[in-house]
Amino acid sequence: MPDPTRRSEHSRQAVLQATRELISELGYAKVSIEGIAARAGVGKQTIYRWWRSKGAVVFDSFLALSEGADGMALPDTGDIEADLKAVMRATAAEFTDPAFEAPIRALNLEIAGDPELAALYREKLAGPVDEAKKERLRSAQRAGQFAEDADLDLALELLYAPLYQRWLLRTAPITEEYADALVDHLLKAFRP
Repeated sequence: MPDPTRRSEHSRQAVLQATRELISELGYAKVSIEGIAARAGVGKQTIYRWWRSKGAVVFDSFLALSEGADGMALPDTGDIEADLKAVMRATAAEFTDPAFEAPIRALNLEIAGDPELAALYREKLAGPVDEAKKERLRSAQRAGQFAEDADLDLALELLYAPLYQRWLLRTAPITEEYADALVDHLLKAFRP
């Protein structure tokens, strides 16, 4: 007898893959639930049974890109500068990778207009990722490499907001050198 959970997982993965492909090929505005269903080989009702909106499908398609990663912990080699530069370079690479960029842009459009999706994003992705980042900064504080009295939420905003703004507005290229410069300036401000 066939296992319905296996079939469901196969359909779920097909929908998520189809969503990413269509966003990359057509752009977010032209992607529809009907198009996703057709590409994935499932009925529209299957999609609506699992997701409440196109934005929710886009969110899960983006979240699925992170599945299978080794948790959310940041590297901790004992050298906060090297670790932050590795993370910021990886972030810069993600933001410039077409496989990530189109879904990230689409997700940002949806989050901007959907408070419920924004809350889900904070709960499932942004919150846990930020907590992992703050844990790495706490480790640097304990090692005397980062100011003990630093506001860690503010430190993360100072580190990531310029990169995000440059990406969002396409004002300049996002390079490894730029990622490194952001880390250098953050550490200049927050060294003990």
